Order: sequence, then C-alpha cells, then structure tokens
Amino acid sequence: MSRWRPPSPSSTAIITREGFEKLKAEVDYLWHTLRPEVVKALAAAAAEGDRSENAEYIYRKKQLGEIDRRARFLSKRSPALKVAEGAPTNRDAVFFGAHITLENVDSGESLRYRIVGPDETDAKLGWISIDSPMARAMLKKRIDDEFEAELPGGRSRYAIVAVDY
Repeated sequence: MSRWRPPSPSSTAIITREGFEKLKAEVDYLWHTLRPEVVKALAAAAAEGDRSENAEYIYRKKQLGEIDRRARFLSKRSPALKVAEGAPTNRDAVFFGAHITLENVDSGESLRYRIVGPDETDAKLGWISIDSPMARAMLKKRIDDEFEAELPGGRSRYAIVAVDY
C-alpha cells in the first residue's frame, strides 16, 4: 500500500481586502517577530551541548521548520490571490463577500454566513469558503429564494432572508 494521494483540487484564488491584509500581517509577524525569537532560542539550546538528547533544541528546530513552511506557503500564495474590491452592482443577489442570513426551511433555524476566500475562512465568525457546498448552492440567489445544499449531515433546504455587503 503506497502513501501516494491524488492532489487536492485547487482552491479559488480570491480574497477580500481584509483577508489579504491579515495574510500580509501574518507573513510579517512570522519573518520579523517570531522567527528571530525562535532562532535565538535555538542557538541557546544548541550551545548547551549534546543535541541528540536536547529536547529544547529538537522542539525549536521543529518550530523553525513550521514557521518557514508557513511563511513560504504564504509568500507563494499571496501573489496568486485576486483581491475582490467593493460590492457588486446587484446588491440583492448573493456574491463573493456577502453577509447572508438564511432560514432552514425544515427546522426554522436562522443562520448567518459570509462568503469569503478559502484562505480566510473562520467557522466561529460564520465565514465560509466560496468553494464550500453551502456557498456554491447560494451563489446568485436572491432574497426569498429557496435552495438545497448537500452537506455532510445530508441534504437541507434553506431560504435566503437577507443579503448585506
């Protein structure tokens, strides 16, 4: 049995202005604040002697690799992203960047989402990726439109209550 896996489908290269600024701030923090601290701690741990049994050295070396990996990924990803500026001309329909209030037709439960790029999703805030099944199902729908979405818990029906930008 091999460890090979097919490549995952590429995500949509779009982001909001706020998300792009957060990514830039993260890269800046990684390179200019966190990495120098870890390098100092790594040098101090290396100076203690035997590196094969030095837990601090092993931990810092691993942490440095994780920082470099994330910074490299963000540095390559940022130029490929297209920043979506402004709201669409048709503000009644659901497009990228919209805040949507939904109602589950079956249970009456009210939900609020914002459609954002895959690099800035946040479940706590209700920010869902434009690549998600829910976002794909509601794109271009208008207020009072109903739609079905195939979710991990099964198929659900929703109605759009409000759209804000």
